[in-house]
Amino acid sequence: MRLARVAGGRKDENNFNLMRITAALAVLVTHSYSLASGEVNDEPLRRLIGMTPGTIAVDVFFVTSGFLVTKSLLTRGSVLEFLWARFLRIYPALLVMVALVVFGLGMAFTTWPASTYLIDPGTRQFLLKTTTLVAGAVYPLPGVFASNPYPDTVNGSLWTMMYEIRMYFALAALWVISMVAWHAHQRVFRAAVLVVTAASFLYCVFAILGGSAMQKTALPLMFFAGASLFILSAHVELSAPIAGLLLAAVIGCAFVPNHHVFALMYLLAMPYLVLIAAFVPSPVLFRYNRLGDFSYGIYIYAFPVQQSIVALFPGIPVMGLLLSSGVVTLALAVLSWHLVESRALKLKAPLVGATMRALGQTS
Repeated sequence: MRLARVAGGRKDENNFNLMRITAALAVLVTHSYSLASGEVNDEPLRRLIGMTPGTIAVDVFFVTSGFLVTKSLLTRGSVLEFLWARFLRIYPALLVMVALVVFGLGMAFTTWPASTYLIDPGTRQFLLKTTTLVAGAVYPLPGVFASNPYPDTVNGSLWTMMYEIRMYFALAALWVISMVAWHAHQRVFRAAVLVVTAASFLYCVFAILGGSAMQKTALPLMFFAGASLFILSAHVELSAPIAGLLLAAVIGCAFVPNHHVFALMYLLAMPYLVLIAAFVPSPVLFRYNRLGDFSYGIYIYAFPVQQSIVALFPGIPVMGLLLSSGVVTLALAVLSWHLVESRALKLKAPLVGATMRALGQTS
């Protein structure tokens, strides 16, 4: 089965939404260990392979994101549409979350007087940086969660979003730069993405062999590997036997004492495994798409919800934190999707049209 054939199918005939919510819940599971105890190494899988389900989940997000946004950019051929789509997917829900955290949760949990908390530079910095994320997020709010086992961190999940946003800008920049080729625009863009992917892989190899942590190093590779798989989709065969061999190799390498072997095998196999899972032809699994995409809401709300529960119930066990935070976070994610995210996405066409008219008036 060629990737191009299934990638060009109906948008509800894939498992991307199901994979993303599974990945978001995996991040919640991983954080339950560290937030309950304050010890980041408590998660069992980390001790075996130096990674956690949350680490793997973030890579799933980046592979799927690279694949889907590159498909969108090449299909629609408009960098303006691409940028508005990315903005509307990320920022409206993010702004609502930040407002709720700063003026709701923060006010409720801070040990500082309300007036001091509100005018403190730390609160202002949290608002400014966390609502943009281009330069990264700020994790503490004054007096909030200072006594938790994992102290002074309100939303530690947001660190990955800086990288995601930068990948969007990088992809858009490659598109704009390649426009100098005129009629060969798309061919140059495709070649540029493949070159960036190869360079990212080599950088990861040298970084891992040099002892650097793999997670942050691998994120650009995962994103551009997803992008490259779409670009090469006409030549990529989705094969269950190949996927089985790759999965077996990754699992086998996990037991090799030298973690570099596992890391390199993982980098090679992960993008392909994500895409083959995304297109498992199952009408039963496809039905999940009717519910909506709750993964982003889970990702941005889980950490502050978990920290709040830990603050309210000191000493709560991991399983208790996992279950209680899962229920609360899922409820918030459903509300976020129906009240904010899905409505924001409907604004894309009018905003693109308004922007084009404004540019036309000034040109």
